Amino acid sequence: MINIHSILDPHCTRVGVDANSRKRLLEFASDLLAEQHDLSARNLFDELMNRERLGSTGLGDGVAIPHCRIPCRQIHGACLTLANPVDYEAIDGMPVDLVFVLLVPPEENAAHLELLAELAKLFGNPNNRSDLRGTQTDTELFEMLMGRLASQAA
Repeated sequence: MINIHSILDPHCTRVGVDANSRKRLLEFASDLLAEQHDLSARNLFDELMNRERLGSTGLGDGVAIPHCRIPCRQIHGACLTLANPVDYEAIDGMPVDLVFVLLVPPEENAAHLELLAELAKLFGNPNNRSDLRGTQTDTELFEMLMGRLASQAA
């Protein structure tokens, strides 16, 4: 089991992000993650966009899990809710407003797949999606996400 606390920093959890496109969303996430983890925002953005060009990471039901492999010491994440949903070319055609971004070191194959499965399970639950969308502060979003992941692992 992956320790999500080691991946998601409370400072990388944001409610009501104002992004009017997938590109702006990924720019915001890249800047946020780069600032918190001493990485290149431009490199992160380029890699996230390259991954999106292979196929949208929009899961459906307004959820996306953009991710990429990038040289870093450990897996990093960011969880965001958007002020207004954006077109994400998701599989169901629905716009996205709930996002979890993952940055994964190239050698972390098993952990990457395990995390994607854990997040897909979390966001696959309609109650979880609704409750996460209903959070009003960054701290509330972080705590709810941690609680839901902990109860899912139990």
